[in-house]
Amino acid sequence: MPMTEPLTPATPAALAEAVRAHPRVLAVGARTKPRLSRVPGEVALLSTRDLRGIVEYEPEEFTFTALAGTSVREIGRALGAKGQYLPFDPMWAEAGATLGGTVASGVSGPGRFRFGSVRDFILGIRFVDGMGRLLRMGGKVVKNCAGFDLPKFMVGSLGRYGVLAEVTFKVFPTPASHLTLKLSTSGAEAAARVLADAANSRWECDALDLLPDGKTVCARLAGPAPALEAVSREILARWPGQALSATEADATWSDLREFRWTHPGGALVKVAVTPSVVPALDTAARSIEGTRVHFSVGGNVAFVSFPAPAPPTAFQERLRALGLPGVTLRGDAPLWCGARSIPAVAGAIKQALDPENRFPSTED
Repeated sequence: MPMTEPLTPATPAALAEAVRAHPRVLAVGARTKPRLSRVPGEVALLSTRDLRGIVEYEPEEFTFTALAGTSVREIGRALGAKGQYLPFDPMWAEAGATLGGTVASGVSGPGRFRFGSVRDFILGIRFVDGMGRLLRMGGKVVKNCAGFDLPKFMVGSLGRYGVLAEVTFKVFPTPASHLTLKLSTSGAEAAARVLADAANSRWECDALDLLPDGKTVCARLAGPAPALEAVSREILARWPGQALSATEADATWSDLREFRWTHPGGALVKVAVTPSVVPALDTAARSIEGTRVHFSVGGNVAFVSFPAPAPPTAFQERLRALGLPGVTLRGDAPLWCGARSIPAVAGAIKQALDPENRFPSTED
């Protein structure tokens, strides 16, 4: 029988018991990326909303361990009190995104440009596999090289290989200061050149994004204030633009992380790109009336927002023609868009962790 309300286990042991009690299950967090957890009605949903809290935090070791349902906003407050942070800019923090959901979705923010994605910061996990076993993989220290790196494999797994119960991350010291520059260009083609040139410069931008207006590049710098001033003068001598006030900069990056620029009721698709493809994808997306695009991580990720609940067929065909893979985060659309290849190792791990297909397949 379909379940109307998600189960809410409050401990890892209860989570394992809930998995064993149902033939088909999928974990959900705050549902900030609802398309990822839209599955057939016979699948029981396991909510992690009661599986929350910081289990261990060692500021001097720059690591923490928290239960999967802990909000990234709570994590951010705890780290900030000790002068530390997660550099990959977790998305939807204000909307309540959870740590487990952030890992399972594999969505990272603008800070991924300089320091890497969520995959580069995860150290260890406790999770429940398809046989209902509560397992631990990885470790709680930075220098850990024991066995297959399954924690990183779980990033972007969409909960199809196991249910996360607990996650360990490494963290970084918060930079002394930030400075954001707003650079003006004539359009996507010129902006793509700015992204590529800035990425290959010695400036080491903290974040480098093309805003949804299609012509404004925002470059965020991080470090000692005097150094940032010197670097900003070099950048503004090369391209027209201006430095934003701290208030303006915070609002700009917050709007991007929280996806306030998107159509609330429309589909949202994440596309893996390269800077050289930015102009072509921008043209393809904007040829559909009302479509908005934000290129993040120096032009290596695109978020495409449609006014309608589903992306038009023409857009999906264009993605395939460009050889670009996409995943739908929100909306009434296929989970996968465009070109997609599945490595053989994924099937082998699915068989090892979930031989009875208790979790939905990656095609659901």
